Amino acid sequence: MNSQSNREERLWEYIDGSSAPEERAAIEKLLATDAGWQASYQELLDVHGLIQSSALEEPSLRFTKNVMDEIARLQIAPAARSYINKNIIRGIVIFFITLITGVLVFGLTQLDWKLTDRNIIPAWEFGKIDYSRFFNNTYVSIFMMINVVLGLFLLDRYLANKRKKLHKEA
Repeated sequence: MNSQSNREERLWEYIDGSSAPEERAAIEKLLATDAGWQASYQELLDVHGLIQSSALEEPSLRFTKNVMDEIARLQIAPAARSYINKNIIRGIVIFFITLITGVLVFGLTQLDWKLTDRNIIPAWEFGKIDYSRFFNNTYVSIFMMINVVLGLFLLDRYLANKRKKLHKEA
C-alpha cells in the first residue's frame, strides 16, 4: 500500500512537472519497463485531464452586488422588538424595586429610634448599627451585586434611547 501511494505521489510530481530532473529520468525509465507504473500513469493522466477540462462554476460578476441590493431593499425589523414584551420587563422592574424597598424598610425598622435629650429628632447613630446582621449572607451580597448590574443596564438603555431620539431630531 505504501509503495502504491509512493508511486502515485511520484507520478503526480512527474505529471505536474515539479520533480527533479534525475527523478524524471528514473520515472521515465520505470514507465518504459514496468506495466504497473504505466497503468497508474495512464489512470492519473486521465484524472488530470478531467480536472483540467472541468470549469469551475462561478457566479456572475454582479452576483454579490445583486444580493446586497436585495438585502438592502428589505427592511429588517429590530430583533428585540419582535420578541420582548415590554409588560414583562416592567413587571421585572417592579418586582426588583419592591424587593429593594422591602430590604430598606426592614433595615430601617431595625434601627434604634429613641429620642435624645438634646433634640427631638431620632438619634441616627449609624456608627453603632451592626450591619453584619443584615449583610453577612452571601446570597444577599450576590443579590445586591445583580441589582447594581441590572440598574446599570437600565441606565445604559435609557441613555441610549435618549441619544437615539436626539439623533432622530437632528
